[in-house]
Amino acid sequence: MIKGASMFASGGIGETYFLDAGIDIVVANELLPKRGKFYQEMYPKSKMIIGDIRDEQVKKSFMAKITKDVKFLIATPPCQGISNLGKNRTLDDKLKDKRNYLIFDVLDVIDKKNFDYIMIENVPGFFKVLLPYNNSLKTIKEILEDKYSNIYNIEMKILNAKDYGVPQSRPRAITIMYKKNKVWKWPRSQKEITLFDAIGYLPSLESGQKSDIKYHNARKHLDTHVLWMKNTPTGCSAHDNKYFFPRKKDGTRIKGFNATYKRMRWDMPAPAVTMRSDAISSQENVHPGRKLDDGTYSDARVLTLKELFIIESLPNEWEFPNWCTDTFIRQIIGEAIPPRLSYNIIKGIGDLDD
Repeated sequence: MIKGASMFASGGIGETYFLDAGIDIVVANELLPKRGKFYQEMYPKSKMIIGDIRDEQVKKSFMAKITKDVKFLIATPPCQGISNLGKNRTLDDKLKDKRNYLIFDVLDVIDKKNFDYIMIENVPGFFKVLLPYNNSLKTIKEILEDKYSNIYNIEMKILNAKDYGVPQSRPRAITIMYKKNKVWKWPRSQKEITLFDAIGYLPSLESGQKSDIKYHNARKHLDTHVLWMKNTPTGCSAHDNKYFFPRKKDGTRIKGFNATYKRMRWDMPAPAVTMRSDAISSQENVHPGRKLDDGTYSDARVLTLKELFIIESLPNEWEFPNWCTDTFIRQIIGEAIPPRLSYNIIKGIGDLDD
């Protein structure tokens, strides 16, 4: 078992299988108190340090818990400043966004501690963003190689969760760094799991309905949204409907991307889960549905929590504290690397095979 530390841990969703893979996270840091509380309750043996890692006292407390036997670091700095789904599109926008500089706090921790293995995870755009370094703009690859190539093997790939046992298409930028005398093998790809294979067995539910299966209860939606989606076929957007398209109260058509008000497809992995998986109007969130005898489609709703847990690759027995709301759970799942992907990455660490 290798002891580890976690930066920008959020609720720790991505660390669900770490102990199974041989990594024991003994200290973690998270900015937001509610997420930190969740993490601490889910991982009571780990020490959660809540607060901004840029704060001197917070970083000091975090560093103090990284003892000499802590040899693994995982860092998942916030991606909102980099993601193309965010508001920052231009280079100038990204250079102004302070969140994009949190990677330098990761480097500060690496500089001061002696890790054997380091994993940095982010959105694919992370590899392209330019950051100020030594009086010029450099990519993260250029910065890491300049600082650490004499100590670590540094490898970077974009991996899609759907290729590693997760029924969800979610590409992530993965950087692994490991000491020259160590081994860390990339995972082998696996057969894709379709949405039908993943959740097709669960009973159909309409807006507001409940079931006897824990966490398999449908959110209540606006009647207009339900009407539009009942008349939207599997894999299609309500924007393409001839009659039942999204419209304002005055009857005029709502303009929007075809990825909104859209049903998923049964024959593919689910699209990437976002932090707004609660909203029919958001990115490709609606259940695929099944065609009914009257020509409409069932399940005019977003996925239930149970369905989300499955496509996020969480364990069947996974449970969360009673104080957590539906919205909160959806948010921390939407911002997390699917845990089966992170498991498959870290189980390639050579020492874990010994």
